[in-house]
Amino acid sequence: MAARAGVSVPTVSRVLTGAARVSPAKRELVEAAIADLGYRPSAAARALVSRKPQTIAIIAGNTSRYGYAETIRGIEIAARAEGYTVMITVVESADEVDQAIEATLTQPLAGVAVLKFDPPGVAALGKIPPHLPVVALSGVREPNTAQAVLDEAAAADELTEYLLGLGHATVHHVRVPPSRKVDGRTTGWRRALRRAGADIPPLIDATWDPKSGIPIGRALAADPAVTAVFCGNDEIAMGVMRGITEAGLRVPDDISVAGFDDNPLAELWSPPLTTARQDFATLGRRGFQLLLNAVNGTDDRRHSTERPKLILRESTAAPNPGRRAAA
Repeated sequence: MAARAGVSVPTVSRVLTGAARVSPAKRELVEAAIADLGYRPSAAARALVSRKPQTIAIIAGNTSRYGYAETIRGIEIAARAEGYTVMITVVESADEVDQAIEATLTQPLAGVAVLKFDPPGVAALGKIPPHLPVVALSGVREPNTAQAVLDEAAAADELTEYLLGLGHATVHHVRVPPSRKVDGRTTGWRRALRRAGADIPPLIDATWDPKSGIPIGRALAADPAVTAVFCGNDEIAMGVMRGITEAGLRVPDDISVAGFDDNPLAELWSPPLTTARQDFATLGRRGFQLLLNAVNGTDDRRHSTERPKLILRESTAAPNPGRRAAA
């Protein structure tokens, strides 16, 4: 490349790394040679030269669900902008954690980002060696760990309070599988009901499969006391709405339904779904910045918190007095 540009090898190096100033004329010659040769910088080569790893590992329990995929996308965009490459390790169960972590750590890593959305993520976080920079990304704050957080408890509290404010006597909650015993969404739901002096109905557990919401919706429709339902994510809410409709009732005329996350399909559903918008891509970018700070030793901040935004749509309304009277 130096020969093609007609400059010295150190000049080419300075242009590629930005380590020192180069005259505009010489920079133009090097950049023209780069374009002619189709050169692409090698992260592995940079790591060898600088002796600093240029790879960030992401450990996640899933890559297909909306929140996981968007968070990973946010990390990858931010990492690429800083010259880092990303490798993804999927850990589908807590039993696979040791093997997955061992395989991941065979790579030269600058740091690790753990999506702590589920039990495998929680288990993986505890297995990262203390010498390696690590950041957790989730909805519940983890002590003694750098973490980017979406304040799910505050958003669930606000959403439940909104439903109570419409006149519903209480709000039933369909929970998605939590990362620990209790997640932020359930905590916020229960807190709002307790503060309002409302009855706290038993939790209803769904799986991650949206279809698991269908029989739950049918069962809720059969109980005249049910007028409002808060679901742990939008996909489960869509399944619940399907079950309610199959039972011959209407949303929100008979039962109001709210979700969580603001999946892109939520606005297109019929009726459009009231939900809490979680900016997962920004969560990923915030998490990477915390990790980069740790890698470079440039910032002592260890937490970054953002509150999801309440999105009001047509799936929620004031309760139907006739349905409540039948209870």
